[in-house]
Amino acid sequence: MAQPSNDDNDELLLSCRYGDLEDAQNFVKQFGKEALTDIRDQNGNCILHMACGNCHLDLLDYLLPLVPPSLLSTQNNSGSTPLHWAAVNSHLDVVQKLVQFPDGPGIDLIDIKNKAGHSPLAEAEFAGWDEGAKWLVQMMKLDPEEKSGNVDAPEDEDTVPEAAHNIEVEIEDADGQIAKMSISGGGDSKEP
Repeated sequence: MAQPSNDDNDELLLSCRYGDLEDAQNFVKQFGKEALTDIRDQNGNCILHMACGNCHLDLLDYLLPLVPPSLLSTQNNSGSTPLHWAAVNSHLDVVQKLVQFPDGPGIDLIDIKNKAGHSPLAEAEFAGWDEGAKWLVQMMKLDPEEKSGNVDAPEDEDTVPEAAHNIEVEIEDADGQIAKMSISGGGDSKEP
């Protein structure tokens, strides 16, 4: 296949920024999906930064199966990933697609910090986007045993799993500010 020129790459970045699915499809037909991987703008943003920051779900659905999973965690010159951009712009559907993409890094994306020391969760909090911050916290593995994969199943049906209780979470951001959040486990608790 032919190699795309710098102008072709710039056009694709603009297509991803403005959500032009047809132009992106034509680029892949002409240059192949491999050409998508290394395209960056002058600030180090890849095609996923553009699509995610602007909430182009149809374009994201098209691109995710074509790009290597590592592109989901690609950091631009400021250290921000496409998930950071989705969080800054309060795009819950995009945040969910990125974190839940079957072949992607999953919840590990939530822990990536940019050069300012902010994770996507912190960016959601700074943006005042409570819905997104709450969803990201719910996706995180906060229990140390859960992180190591040592979660035991309840021994009998009278035992209420820890996830069924309300959980109070306090998160300290890079500036030392504390954000408090209550997460409902959704279960009915049983009194002894």
